[in-house]
Amino acid sequence: MNQNAQAQQQGAAPGAAPQATQATPRADRGGEPAIVIEKLSKWFGDFKVLSDIDLTVAKGERIVVCGPSGSGKSTLIRCINRLETHQQGTIRVNGIELTDNLKNIDTIRSDVGMVFQHFNLFPHLSVLVNCTLAPIWVRKRPKAQAEEAALKLLERVRIADQANKFPGQISGGQQQRVAIARALSMTPSIMLFDEPTSALDPEMVKEVLDTMIMLAQEGMTMLCVTHEMGFARAVADRVIFMDEGEIVEENTPDAFFDHPQNERSKQFLSQILDR
Repeated sequence: MNQNAQAQQQGAAPGAAPQATQATPRADRGGEPAIVIEKLSKWFGDFKVLSDIDLTVAKGERIVVCGPSGSGKSTLIRCINRLETHQQGTIRVNGIELTDNLKNIDTIRSDVGMVFQHFNLFPHLSVLVNCTLAPIWVRKRPKAQAEEAALKLLERVRIADQANKFPGQISGGQQQRVAIARALSMTPSIMLFDEPTSALDPEMVKEVLDTMIMLAQEGMTMLCVTHEMGFARAVADRVIFMDEGEIVEENTPDAFFDHPQNERSKQFLSQILDR
């Protein structure tokens, strides 16, 4: 929150619309920013899906973005690697501004891995080939080197024994772990997760969350849209709550879950946590 917004909040008249409650970003406490978003707005036609978003993510920081359906969570992270274009404001990733410049887009995408809700694996290619395609064609790595690195990544996500199978031959949880390994094959410094467990059966959720926890423990910068509140409490440095295209509340996990400040946050938590 900028100083003007803070002053407005402190001096707001009774009945005024609540301002976003924010924690101090770790980047403001000495970390190097990995992502800087300033006054970001986006429309789908006449509908404003994102409104004046300000967000700074430090290198190595883990942020969970939550909120009701249609609040703009997925659109926000899709803007970070230009899967969606924004109409106003700026996005900088590792110091590079995201514009229509194709070279900048390619540079940012090569350093930002993304895991989607529905895996997006190539069904006609083996698990191993899914993980080597981008390193060979984009990074220009020799096939043998790419395969060796991919097998290490598949081992890291505990699925190396499925390397020669096709996506349709393995479970949804295993496919999502392959998707994580595929994203890691480009050696990104930032990982974006767009509701990675929402399409999974309950018994498969834990294996994916365990993989994400491993990445967090290794210091990966992570921005994760999820309703897995146990994961948020255990792993996140910050929890961001969005509603109607705005960041409504932003705080540490303990403060957000135990002492939510905004009525919309309280209502959301009462529904999702059933308390």
